[in-house]
Amino acid sequence: MFYVRKNVWVIVLLKQPKNKHENNRFIYLKITVDGKAVEVSTKRRCEQSRWNGHAGRAIGTRESAKELNQFLDSFEQHVFHVKRMLNYSDSVISALAIKDILTGNIEKPKMIMEVFQQHNDQMKALEGIDFASGTIDRYHVSLEHTRAFIKWMYKLDDKPIKELDHEFISKYAFWLKTERKCNHNTTMKYLANFKKVVLICVKNRWLPGDPFANFKLTKKTVERVALTEAELLRIIERKFISERLDIVRDVFVFSCYTDLAYADVTNLRRSDIKKGVDNKEWIFIKRQKTNSPSSLPLLAQARQIISSYREHPKCAASGMVLPVLTNQKMNAYLKEIADLCEVKTELTFHIARHTFATTVTLNNGVPIESVSKMLGHASIKQTQHYAKTQNYKVSKDMLQLEKTIIKKNRVKK
Repeated sequence: MFYVRKNVWVIVLLKQPKNKHENNRFIYLKITVDGKAVEVSTKRRCEQSRWNGHAGRAIGTRESAKELNQFLDSFEQHVFHVKRMLNYSDSVISALAIKDILTGNIEKPKMIMEVFQQHNDQMKALEGIDFASGTIDRYHVSLEHTRAFIKWMYKLDDKPIKELDHEFISKYAFWLKTERKCNHNTTMKYLANFKKVVLICVKNRWLPGDPFANFKLTKKTVERVALTEAELLRIIERKFISERLDIVRDVFVFSCYTDLAYADVTNLRRSDIKKGVDNKEWIFIKRQKTNSPSSLPLLAQARQIISSYREHPKCAASGMVLPVLTNQKMNAYLKEIADLCEVKTELTFHIARHTFATTVTLNNGVPIESVSKMLGHASIKQTQHYAKTQNYKVSKDMLQLEKTIIKKNRVKK
């Protein structure tokens, strides 16, 4: 018996057994779409003598024949239900696709959070090898933001990867800025992390195209704040009555003269200080953020601070260079120090790194190539974002130029 539903044809038939004399045979559905056919077993049998090949049904009025025919009616209708389901979901309609759904032999759709979690698990396994712990932490936060957005926007725990599109990305960016109160550049960082996972899906052909293709991940230029030479000197020379402020000031100033980030200063051990190529003391570490090796010579100001804490109980017991407080406490006490030293800049520990790049090195004539290497940057372009030439350096250079011009003019006369 033939049933036509647009481009889908179904024939119910008895399967020819290997033993041609076998009377009790399996019933199959032959499904044809656009000339391509597959056969699906119903897992039911019928005796050939009780089968109407033209009708595709069992013969007789027995209860067993009625029950079998009802089952076959239902099975056939299910074929067209699957066809409609594929049509509604804009999926490719093929005989094989229908068979896969009927038999349960269909691959589970890839899900966004599932792939994101697998990506993060692989990063975690490579912690300390290819990835720093800070990088892993940032991707964990990105994953949780993505999870929260899907829950908020779609009221779901996860979504199929094939549903990722430009609209999803745009709504995610809007949510980060409005619901999470992220600034523009922070939003772009989270989206860049998510894009890495999305591109994995594209490369594995789980997605037909890149939903980020027409979405610009551009960051706004941020002015890097650094202490002036005068501000840094006021902090260094200030006498505090509180030991905690002395410690915070010394750790901060140490970072101003070494460029070490908070995590690197916290983990700095005495064993990390060794003789360098010039036979003087250098710091040899792996950067916490990038896990990249870094080496930098110790200036006299930094060596003096190290020396003053050599006998400190916490340092002597642990082998650490300085008794660093928690990041939260450091930043809280730095605000207090800024008030006492009349520093108008909102002082945070990260400003020490900017101060090293700008005030301590570039403004004193250290080539940007050397500064870039000490900062652990992959390119000088990164260093240019950190470093800012201050007005007094421009003035100093122009005064020097003026003197050179005057000298040349005198020679000509």
